[in-house]
Amino acid sequence: AELAQKIKERFERYEMIKANEARAEEYLVNDAEIVLVAYGATSRIVRSAVNSARAKGIKAGLIRPQTLWPYPSAVVAKAAQTAKVFLTVEMSMGQMVEDVRLAVNGKAPVSFFGRTGGVIPTPAEVLAEIEKLAGGDQ
Repeated sequence: AELAQKIKERFERYEMIKANEARAEEYLVNDAEIVLVAYGATSRIVRSAVNSARAKGIKAGLIRPQTLWPYPSAVVAKAAQTAKVFLTVEMSMGQMVEDVRLAVNGKAPVSFFGRTGGVIPTPAEVLAEIEKLAGGDQ
């Protein structure tokens, strides 16, 4: 009984942490049809690609998680109500993709674009991925 109570308390504490500590920055997400999710240095590259996409008439936006635990699922879920597709951009093998898929909850497809081994994606490469998701060259 004591262990059961301790577990219950920890789960309640985690729910409080999720509600109060999850953080994310939204950039041009309100009308975005394509929402990119990126964190850290990659998010600065993605922001440039989003600006280039917007200049071409593609409604792209960025969600930049500022906390990875707890993951800002509510921000991603909110964007999933209107976005047509999500793209995670990472300098890794896609460790964040599952977090985005869970938050999107099947409301939109989630794609991945990544680089590893210290290779940094360029804004042009990210823009090319955005253009593919938008249906080709714009």
